[in-house]
Amino acid sequence: MDPIDLVAAHKVNRFFRARNKLTQGRLVSHITQRAAGKDPCFIEDDDFLCMLGFLKESAQKHDYDIFSFCLMGNHAHLLLRPNEGNLQDAMRDLFSRYALRFNKKYERRGHLFGGPYRQAVCLDQAYLIAASVYIHLNPVKAEIVADPRDYKWSSVRLFTDNMEKASFVDAGFILKIIAEDPHEARERYGKLLEKGMELRVDYGKVMEGALEQFKQKLISAFPKIFGRMAKAKTVAKIEGKNILNMEALERHADETVRLYRKRKPGSRKAMKFLIEQLIARGYKRAEIAERLTISQKTVYNILNSPNQEPQLPISRQTYFR
Repeated sequence: MDPIDLVAAHKVNRFFRARNKLTQGRLVSHITQRAAGKDPCFIEDDDFLCMLGFLKESAQKHDYDIFSFCLMGNHAHLLLRPNEGNLQDAMRDLFSRYALRFNKKYERRGHLFGGPYRQAVCLDQAYLIAASVYIHLNPVKAEIVADPRDYKWSSVRLFTDNMEKASFVDAGFILKIIAEDPHEARERYGKLLEKGMELRVDYGKVMEGALEQFKQKLISAFPKIFGRMAKAKTVAKIEGKNILNMEALERHADETVRLYRKRKPGSRKAMKFLIEQLIARGYKRAEIAERLTISQKTVYNILNSPNQEPQLPISRQTYFR
């Protein structure tokens, strides 16, 4: 099923993409870009400052809103929302411009970054908050600082300091989701950061489900904060259709696999539907094969079967609410 169809049908709350990006305007995206191998992409303070300058100029030029960011030594995290369908042009311009400047400064050749930027489209308020907290905790998890507020190359102080600061980063977009009162919102965000530092999450697998786990742990720790978000339901719209929160995807995975093994009518299409959902959440085919106890070849064959609307052996409402 086409990603946009899945979104419009209210089936997912985020999409991961390393290629074939979703470029529709008004979609909030968590963007990551990494240096090639173990090479750094930021060395001196001037490099960080330069990227921030390019980021501000790019946001103005390509008309996108920046909600939070963190620049690390060998990678960058951005949480942003383009107002037009030009995300790929904007990111290509930003990262290629920086790479040219970096190579010239350090007299190096070759690709600075390890490949295309990676994108997780966020359509759920809880995921949006979790992504921002996750981004700001990167320096702590990398053991660069003990307190995320002490790291100067992120937007975290805009979320925690009780004073208005002029910035090209719109921290208020996220803070207003947490609480109407700015002071209360910043206090709550600080608590989310503190709790996040206690959680065990593999930061090397941000796009392979780690952030989803991080989100669920935050929701469990702060049911009142996230309960308020659940009432609002959405942070984005596509073609005028609201994007709803999603319940646990794997609720009936075992039943679907059981029906598929028995070759029940419609079970292959149901399996394809399930696999597509897992891929949309960032899981690799090998991980899907392990979770569903099938071979990677079977996953490949199912995905390449005729792309028709799946006739589920059980109602979609048992997968999603």
